[in-house]
Amino acid sequence: MTYCIGLQVDSGLVFLSDSRTNAGVDHINTFRKMTVLERPGDRVMVLLTSGNLAISQAVINELKPMESSLLVDAKNMVEATRVVGDALRKVYSRDAEAFKEFGLDFAASFIFGGQIGHEPPRLFQIYAAGNFIETTRETPYFQVGESKYGKPIIDRVVEPNTSLKDAAKCALISMDSTIRSNLSVGMPLDLLIYEADSLTVKTHVSIGMDDPYYKQLRSSWGDRLRQAFNDMPDPSY
Repeated sequence: MTYCIGLQVDSGLVFLSDSRTNAGVDHINTFRKMTVLERPGDRVMVLLTSGNLAISQAVINELKPMESSLLVDAKNMVEATRVVGDALRKVYSRDAEAFKEFGLDFAASFIFGGQIGHEPPRLFQIYAAGNFIETTRETPYFQVGESKYGKPIIDRVVEPNTSLKDAAKCALISMDSTIRSNLSVGMPLDLLIYEADSLTVKTHVSIGMDDPYYKQLRSSWGDRLRQAFNDMPDPSY
């Protein structure tokens, strides 16, 4: 399983993904789920993947290298998103029957966003059929994978005018809530913060359990939640 988040605010985009693919008592694997396609000064695109790892890697192989793909010629993010959707359909047409023979679902869901040229940054969710939807000002984020534990904090905090730093902080708290409640989501994390109109990636970090800021955030959030709970009045019945 996995958990990936894409947030869109007026000042840019935030992407966060975990790296666990399966988990058990003695069997834990980690694979990166964030792919960055960048041509500084022209375009930045980020792809987060959830679902069957073989499908995700097959789609990424269809898209790489960027220089030989249709992504380099896409005139806007909608066109680029169609390219990703077409790559997913190509993998489906090739592999879906084999999946079916082994009783496996063709499961894949992507978050794809970025900026091309002077067009504003945009963020999309791409489904297994290759179709997609875009964020709105009312719903400025997407989640794929194990989303239920980390959704409440995003719903309460993130708005279009939220700063990039606050959006990143909210994404990390959302991820921490998920990691605490579900063994199938785990470290390390990949965090990318994209500033609107920069057309280059300035912040892209890998975060492990020993990361000082993450440790502080994890501890402080837990303490303040408990304090807020203790400050709430007792029921009157």
